[in-house]
Amino acid sequence: MKVWFITGASRGFGALITKEALAAGDAVVATARNPKAVAEKIGEHPNLLAVALDVTNEDQAKEAAALAVERFGRIDVLANNAGYGLLGAVEEATASEIEALYATNVFGVLKVTRAVLPHMRRQRSGHVLNFSSIGGYFGYPGWGVYGSTKFAVEGLSESLAAEVAPFGIKVTIIEPGFFRTDFLHDTSLAISPASIPDYVGTPAGDMRHFAATANHAQPGDPAKLARGILTLANAVNPPLRMPFGSDTVAKIEEQNASVAEELAKWRELAVSTDFDV
Repeated sequence: MKVWFITGASRGFGALITKEALAAGDAVVATARNPKAVAEKIGEHPNLLAVALDVTNEDQAKEAAALAVERFGRIDVLANNAGYGLLGAVEEATASEIEALYATNVFGVLKVTRAVLPHMRRQRSGHVLNFSSIGGYFGYPGWGVYGSTKFAVEGLSESLAAEVAPFGIKVTIIEPGFFRTDFLHDTSLAISPASIPDYVGTPAGDMRHFAATANHAQPGDPAKLARGILTLANAVNPPLRMPFGSDTVAKIEEQNASVAEELAKWRELAVSTDFDV
């Protein structure tokens, strides 16, 4: 039996992964700002512990991790799933919007991870699943600030993977594409109200209309992703990056080819800056 610690477990991927883990016979510490929402979504289960957690509160993160270990004795899988989106051009996003987004999407991941890692180091085992996005691998117009939070998660996860490997701890970056969750609903997506007229008709401006037309028409099946996360958690040698969705795979292949082409074009200038031998 694995013990899961899942953030943002009251809805979306978090709730689905919680249900899959419980169905597999695992134990789950399901955290959310309102733990009653977890109970309403999941129901009662002997292997379920719903805990209040605002990921921006470091003391609360430490308390939640301690409660998990007190109840189940260990934490085997940490799923840093909590987060939300911000739609708008980089220039349109306000300082307060950016700071709030980073507080949850980046500093929240750091605070929860730092709270759980001491327990995993003590065990000399564990698996950290940090939820990123295809927006953390490729920059979309209109999603620049949100994407930057996911680029940050990817960068810190790469370093973290190397740092904790000696302790038997694995790290995997989860990169979902567009899945039919409520991510594009106003409960999970903030749209910057400061719309600049110059961006109307540009890719960034047009992206503002994307949420209204694409919500619940995305190609990805959330239930299949949740089952995929269980498969990943049970893998002996999990990958550093795990893309989910055919759209994500296609965009990664396109981005890799573009980077390789650009590098080849500018290679001579790139290597010309070394000292002469």
